[in-house]
Amino acid sequence: MTTVCLHDKNEIETLLRQNTFLHLYSIGDLDDFFWRHTTWYGLHEDTLKQVVLIYTGSDLPVLLSLTVEPNLMTRLLQSIIHLLPRRIYTHLSGNLAQIFAEDYQVQSHGLHNKMALTNSQFLTKFDTSEVVQLTVEDADEVAEFYHVSYPENWFDSRMLETGYYYGIRCGNTLVSIAGVHVYSPQYKVAALGNIATHPQFRGQGLSKKVVARLCQELLQTVDYIGLNVKADNAIAIRCYEKLGFEWIATYEECLLTLC
Repeated sequence: MTTVCLHDKNEIETLLRQNTFLHLYSIGDLDDFFWRHTTWYGLHEDTLKQVVLIYTGSDLPVLLSLTVEPNLMTRLLQSIIHLLPRRIYTHLSGNLAQIFAEDYQVQSHGLHNKMALTNSQFLTKFDTSEVVQLTVEDADEVAEFYHVSYPENWFDSRMLETGYYYGIRCGNTLVSIAGVHVYSPQYKVAALGNIATHPQFRGQGLSKKVVARLCQELLQTVDYIGLNVKADNAIAIRCYEKLGFEWIATYEECLLTLC
């Protein structure tokens, strides 16, 4: 088998579509909106067998390495270790983190679940009348909201340009938001992200309302909606299940720092 740098979107998509929900983020990153921030490596033997993505559109590069064939992915990762940045955040299936132990300090950020919206009928159970659309004009207000309500999150203000950020206000104050990390009408996928409620307003079902409205709007242009959530966040997982999401896979997030 041969390791190659990939440039053919159709070839990459064909492999990723073997498990769309598992590779939702990577498929979305094929969109022109994200493509220029991506580098792709693949394992070839007659056809493409495995693929990994390095996304550089954030302050810290991100490696997406998700698979149902860990032996092949191990081979691919071992062949590109010398090409990786000194610091990189990773999404890794199974025990793939151990591959980096000799070269990198591996700091685990825990197990995460991938969940997929598989029953959109659940969305209609929630009253979304108070949910409003947020735009680029709200960028400063949104950033301040996350500083207070979700300080550890990663928010790319560019994503407000998609039109798929929704919130609830109490008076003039944003108290709950749901948005997207990835959105591609071309590839018909969306990955939800930056979902949070102000600490003083939690327990009122506000997140369910904003997520329900967001998903209802997204389903007008995409066919696949998914999200990532920490595997030990039982409250959030129950919330998403009530909205029609189900578990797809578990993976580990790690920060790698070159030794």
